[in-house]
Amino acid sequence: MLQYRTINRILCRQILDYQIKVSHLKYSTIPPVPDNAPTVQENNTWLESLEKQKPKIEVKEEAEVTYKIVDKSELEDETKNENFVKFKSKKTKRIHAVVESPTIENEKTYHTVSIPASDYFVSSSPFSSLNAKKRPKAESIQAFSDLRVVKLKAGAGGNGDVSFFRDTGISSGPPDGGDGGDGGDIYVMAVEGISSLHNLRSRYIAPDGSNGRNGQLDGKKGDSIYINVPVGTHIKWCPDPKDIRELQKNEYDDKVFHIKAKSDEFGSILPKFIQFFRKSYEAGKGWIFKEKNEAYHLERDYFNELNERVTNYDLQNREDELTNDTFPIDGLDLDKPTEEPILLLKGGNGGMGNMHFQTTTIRNPRFAKQGRAGIEENFIFELKLLADLGLVGLPNAGKSTLLRAISNARPRVGHWKFTTLQPTIGTIQLRIDQPPFTVADIPGIVKDAKYNKGMGLNFLRHIERSGGLVFVVSLGSENPIDDMNVLIDELGKERLSGKNVLVVATKADLENSQQKFIELRSFVDAKNWKCVPCSGMNKENIEKVIDLMAECSGRYDKI
Repeated sequence: MLQYRTINRILCRQILDYQIKVSHLKYSTIPPVPDNAPTVQENNTWLESLEKQKPKIEVKEEAEVTYKIVDKSELEDETKNENFVKFKSKKTKRIHAVVESPTIENEKTYHTVSIPASDYFVSSSPFSSLNAKKRPKAESIQAFSDLRVVKLKAGAGGNGDVSFFRDTGISSGPPDGGDGGDGGDIYVMAVEGISSLHNLRSRYIAPDGSNGRNGQLDGKKGDSIYINVPVGTHIKWCPDPKDIRELQKNEYDDKVFHIKAKSDEFGSILPKFIQFFRKSYEAGKGWIFKEKNEAYHLERDYFNELNERVTNYDLQNREDELTNDTFPIDGLDLDKPTEEPILLLKGGNGGMGNMHFQTTTIRNPRFAKQGRAGIEENFIFELKLLADLGLVGLPNAGKSTLLRAISNARPRVGHWKFTTLQPTIGTIQLRIDQPPFTVADIPGIVKDAKYNKGMGLNFLRHIERSGGLVFVVSLGSENPIDDMNVLIDELGKERLSGKNVLVVATKADLENSQQKFIELRSFVDAKNWKCVPCSGMNKENIEKVIDLMAECSGRYDKI
């Protein structure tokens, strides 16, 4: 029965996608607006084509929104909701719950994706539930930031102009109001040479397009904004920070975000993209009147006939916006330098000037169209440093000393806990004929870090892409095996899955370290990992450590 229901849902999903695709083909064949200085015949032909190719798109009576905050209900209970589907994001590892999927029976266009409000308050989130005093801070000469919330707003389109040609002896000639310019777009580029997000502003607003002018002059397009970020930046959408912080003041355990999303064009039953909506005028609205008001024109048959046709054009614009205004649920992963800018938000289209509305029945159109609204959304920019290996250890385990010994990095070193307050990247050169590999040193992890204690887990994003993990355990500890168990427990199976693991036992020059190393190696061997002792302070056995690190990174054959 379950298999039959799954097959039925897949078929329903594919049929619905096909219907949407066919509908899109119907109105996408509508000819574009005539170029500047259109003739009466060109305007007539264009408006008639709008009537013949009338798109069958549902007109919403109320503005649609991307998400709503609701109480957790039976929709989130997979035992009571047959349309409930759980799926895990491949990139973010987050488990999404699709509580309602589009089917022919429920006649819904969008998936409803449920995300618990508590997901935004974990310690590694910019909306962490930790107070300001407990949040990790990077105290270094060079500013460093790896997590930023940014509000982006694309520009609105400029308005069309209402004007008439005037010249010597001509008091009122044909309409010559130009079109408004399109609003500015927002792009992002991953570029080399940047290692932090600290220069990223909290808000980027693209300029609006200029209004059209007389003489059939179109308005200027708003300047686009290009945001440069480090290679390794991951961008994901988030709800309005005001809504999130408002929940933070109250009880949020039973609150969820219901987010509208849609699948890809191949008929998947799982959503792939979050749907954005613009706060623009409804189809058939957005007129600019000169001399006579809207009430006057609505009493005129010629205007109502024109408006009915232009409504189809508005619907086409709206559907094009819905097609473009999406963002991947998994986010945008910029793990390589981008050759061309990537569009994040597109500006609104400019409005039409009155030169497009002169027809055989309308000789003096004293109206034009407003520009379409821009779009405003919030995103989390998360930097994940690109390192081949990640150093993980308890505070004061000797990670920074080890990194200084094996690489050209110069992290802060001391005899107190939490010497490392921000990630550090070290580059290790093996031989002239082999490329170097990189190692990331993150702040120390303490017991119960997964319960928001300490700061190490806040920086684990920087080792997610690493080919291997290096556990750094001090032989100066009372029980190195207990330290290993703490690290393994705090990282969890998910972070260890699929990674090569090496254990480096530091401070091997201390007394009684040999017996501790024998016991530690026996513990590590049982997990099929390799273990090597060294002294970073005295640079003893460093060459062996480098060789095993190179092997653990996965970039080289066995050294």
